[in-house]
Amino acid sequence: MALNKIPTSFHFIRPPHAPSGRDPGSEASWAPNTDVYVSEAGLVIKVELAGLRREDLELTVEARRLRIRGVRRDCRGEAPCKFVVMEINYGHFESLIELPEGYDASGARAVYQNGFLRIDVPSREVQPLPPRSVPIESEDA
Repeated sequence: MALNKIPTSFHFIRPPHAPSGRDPGSEASWAPNTDVYVSEAGLVIKVELAGLRREDLELTVEARRLRIRGVRRDCRGEAPCKFVVMEINYGHFESLIELPEGYDASGARAVYQNGFLRIDVPSREVQPLPPRSVPIESEDA
């Protein structure tokens, strides 16, 4: 796929960001910052996930969808603590990314490094179907 062919049918399906006045004790959902861009090889999805361990991430492919799940843990699991300021989102998150035509989700590869999850999805040439004759049936029985 050429770099000048930007997909127009890209779609995120994910919960909205947690409200800013959230209760620090709640397990509110949040959505990580995500960049999507086209490279010579295909689509690149880069997700900002600072502070997560690789084992707290899950990436699954469902047809043309990529599901990214995980959890960012706060200090309450280590020792009792009370937040004075809480600007970092903690808890569970999930992002569902529906890929446009022309990309092979089954060939996706992912690397987690320096707080970023990078998912490379190779492009796939969509072969136009050749013209064919469609039989027309009569309603007369």
